[in-house]
Amino acid sequence: MEWWPAYLALGAVVGFFAGLLGIGGGLIMVPVLTFIFSAQHFPADRILHLALGSTMATIIFTSVFSLRTHHTHGAVNWQVVQYLTPGIVIGTLGGATLAGALPSQLLSIIFVLFIFFAATRMLLKAIPKPSRQLPGKSGMFMIGNLIGAISSLVAIGGGLLTVPFLSACNVRLQQAIGTAAAVGFPIAVAGTIGYIANGIIQPQTLPQYSLGYVYLPAVGWVVLASVLTAPLGAKTTHVIQTDMLKKIFVAILYLLGIKMLISLL
Repeated sequence: MEWWPAYLALGAVVGFFAGLLGIGGGLIMVPVLTFIFSAQHFPADRILHLALGSTMATIIFTSVFSLRTHHTHGAVNWQVVQYLTPGIVIGTLGGATLAGALPSQLLSIIFVLFIFFAATRMLLKAIPKPSRQLPGKSGMFMIGNLIGAISSLVAIGGGLLTVPFLSACNVRLQQAIGTAAAVGFPIAVAGTIGYIANGIIQPQTLPQYSLGYVYLPAVGWVVLASVLTAPLGAKTTHVIQTDMLKKIFVAILYLLGIKMLISLL
């Protein structure tokens, strides 16, 4: 329990940036949790798995608040959510199962590469130009599969993948963001279930208070702080220029990615 201030601080930062920039905090949360779990001397070969599973569990709560806000503003295309969700659930469970089976070092490499990809995409503000229409139900199922699998493998809410896809399919950016927030909920629920189940069946000793690969004290403290600071971040968006803060967020991602890379080497 002596680590609760670290979890609270992490949740405060994650919640603020989530409210400020409209993005999930998984890319920051996972590497920071790996550092904290290492300091707590958790089993070295399961630290990243615990960080990923715990992060997915926190996204359940943050996605609900984000979803409610976007729904209030009429920015959620529920038909798209309906068509994507079956594929997302299957893909997310598959991604969590794959993550549980991968060795920690390979999983770390995948995550570091994704951090650099996401940070660079945010820095360049890479939003594809509308070039096609939304595919049919089978196409949406396959896209949902891919989004779910990648999202659970790196513990994100899916916005980094869903928004570019919907934007390329002529969906308005505001509605693409709102729909991605709605899609984040089934990703988080299915991913959390997957990490819990795979952690339970793995033959290793996990820390006390763990539910599979979800470390409950971390989830509780992070969620508590993030719920309090997310509204502050949202209000800040309307009173100051956010470009500099967004660059700071990207710089933090690069630094965390480099730190994880150094640890690997």
